[in-house]
Amino acid sequence: MKKEPYLKEQLHELLYQALETERGGIKIYEAALSCAQNEDLKGEWEEYLEQTHTHEQLLLKVFEELGLNPDTVTPGREVVAHLGDSLVTAMEMAKANASAAAAQLVAGECVVLAETKDLQNWQLIGHLAEHGKGEETGPLKTAFDAVGEEEEHHLHHTKGFLRELWIDSLGLPAVLPPPEEVKKVETAIGAARAENQRDEMLKSKH
Repeated sequence: MKKEPYLKEQLHELLYQALETERGGIKIYEAALSCAQNEDLKGEWEEYLEQTHTHEQLLLKVFEELGLNPDTVTPGREVVAHLGDSLVTAMEMAKANASAAAAQLVAGECVVLAETKDLQNWQLIGHLAEHGKGEETGPLKTAFDAVGEEEEHHLHHTKGFLRELWIDSLGLPAVLPPPEEVKKVETAIGAARAENQRDEMLKSKH
């Protein structure tokens, strides 16, 4: 496979945004946990919060190895920080003004939004580590390999919980914990397969 030289400045922008996403993610999970009612979901988010702390430390190690200042502010990073703060504010609004069940749904939606950006960051880091030609690819690959499939897990499992909690709120039979959790899916394909099996899983519960 032929490797291509990459734009170093834009890689650094991606890394600044990725670090800000992880730091915002820590605040988002802390807020989401204060809204969580379902014990299985709470356990998942506690695990994800711990992993997000680890991901932040992995990125800080990359920054150190590449000689980057983790406190550098870019316009893109400021936008990421603003979006993260907005998601925390949304959860605080829901806690103050809505029922506990409704606040939990809002928290799930906020986590899904945050983890969509987070997963994309890591997928791009992994892509550059594999296809990029340059001295920075080594530390990036090490970090990407350490994260493994955790980011996929965060997004797909929370999406599953959110779907089933919404279905439950509509008064329809839900599968909790969701198929994504039961099947321990780690990819988008696995998540789609698990969702397709929810009707069968529902029948087996009754």
